[in-house]
Amino acid sequence: MNLRQLDYFLAVADEGSFTRAAERLLVAQPSLSQQIKSLEQELGGPLLERLPKGVRLTAAGKAFITEARGAVTHAASARRSARSVFGLESGELEVATVTSVAFGVLPLAFRTWHERYPGTTIALREYTHRSALDDAVRMGVGDIAVGPRPAHWRGPVVDLGWEEFVVVLPTSDPLAKADRGVTLEDLAEHDWVLFGPDHGLSALALDVCARAGFTPRKTVQTAQVAAAGPLAAAGLGVTLIPGNVVPQGLDATIRSLEPPLYASSSPSPGRTGRLWPKRSSGPCRHSRGGPDLVPPRSSPSRAFTNRLVRSSAPRNVTRRPRRHRTGSKPAR
Repeated sequence: MNLRQLDYFLAVADEGSFTRAAERLLVAQPSLSQQIKSLEQELGGPLLERLPKGVRLTAAGKAFITEARGAVTHAASARRSARSVFGLESGELEVATVTSVAFGVLPLAFRTWHERYPGTTIALREYTHRSALDDAVRMGVGDIAVGPRPAHWRGPVVDLGWEEFVVVLPTSDPLAKADRGVTLEDLAEHDWVLFGPDHGLSALALDVCARAGFTPRKTVQTAQVAAAGPLAAAGLGVTLIPGNVVPQGLDATIRSLEPPLYASSSPSPGRTGRLWPKRSSGPCRHSRGGPDLVPPRSSPSRAFTNRLVRSSAPRNVTRRPRRHRTGSKPAR
């Protein structure tokens, strides 16, 4: 068994077809088929069921694929780690993250990194939900991960701070002209631009709206955090997104909530996070969490950690969120 065979097997399993896998790998289909056949002979049985149109995993293939993917991932990580010993003049930095962080927090840090190390490349692995990122980190994906802290992570973490969530309103909305703060209750009768059920921001929006006593009325559902703001600006509904992902120059009204809604990257010990209700004495914290760095595995990733903390935190996340003071105590 060798890494090439594992790569070929994973490609066929992912594509569901020998033909598409061969095109993806840029190899001849007979050569691909022979490598898979040799792997199956070594293991003592078929990993793939050949169908009239495509293939699917057998029971043995389903048991084999997780470890096979892990082996390929760890081999790539070992290759990068060895190359990092020779310095930062070349090579690849693999960063695993969630889509909102990729759009809002990382670009400035990537620019600084590229200016300092122009000979390196960055491979960005993006996930729409924190659970998918957690699984990827456990599988060994990435030299470094930037996102909400995994619930059961016991490794090193660098706290980048808090994210404030803001409401994007079309300029024609009456609330855009109001001279007071916007509350979630103000938005109960509005149409909403929401995220798909598999997106990490979907649960946050539904949760905070439920605590305000309503279910948001969906008019548009998107999987792209970068699309939510422009869709709201076009008048299709309001949306709730991290302030650091709002496009510059967006023709819309951006309003903070009252009380302000923050996501913290450091939930209370023993908790997955807390939501602070309206008229509370603290900011709203959510289990989604703000951005963390987990974990630096190599010299390039340690260097990138230092640059990310210096370059992105002051602009894109809040180090100390402001508190909404009204004298009442937060609910537990």
